[in-house]
Amino acid sequence: MDEVDRLILVELEKNGRISNNELAARVGLSPSPCLRRVRQLEEAGVIRGYRALIDPAAVGRSLRVFAGVRLMRHTRADVTAFERGITQLPEVVACHHITGNFDYLLQVEVADLPAYEDFHANQLAALPGVATVTSYVTMKTLSPTPHDGREVKE
Repeated sequence: MDEVDRLILVELEKNGRISNNELAARVGLSPSPCLRRVRQLEEAGVIRGYRALIDPAAVGRSLRVFAGVRLMRHTRADVTAFERGITQLPEVVACHHITGNFDYLLQVEVADLPAYEDFHANQLAALPGVATVTSYVTMKTLSPTPHDGREVKE
């Protein structure tokens, strides 16, 4: 991967829907070699996909909660059972296995606080092996500024 590939990745991270012609102009290539490089990055697995950023409030998920989960035991069977269960919950939009005070850090999106209370009591705490859940309710989300100084809109 060279500097042009890195520039392509920076541009695609900012706008995955950019046209190939515009992308080529921004990275200093003609369209054909630019498209060839993008396809090579896709085939190599560097670019894993493209997605839309959805406004959670527009789809009934205006409350975002980060939940730290500790497991009772760390046997392979317990970890596997928890991971199998957590991936089945659509409210969990991200699950990270981490080090520190928790075993997992979850990003949960639900309609409101009563919906989170129900999710916490009836789904999350009921998963196999869960010892404790510590919840952090998001009050505001700030987006970082990209390297070129333009603000990212989410």
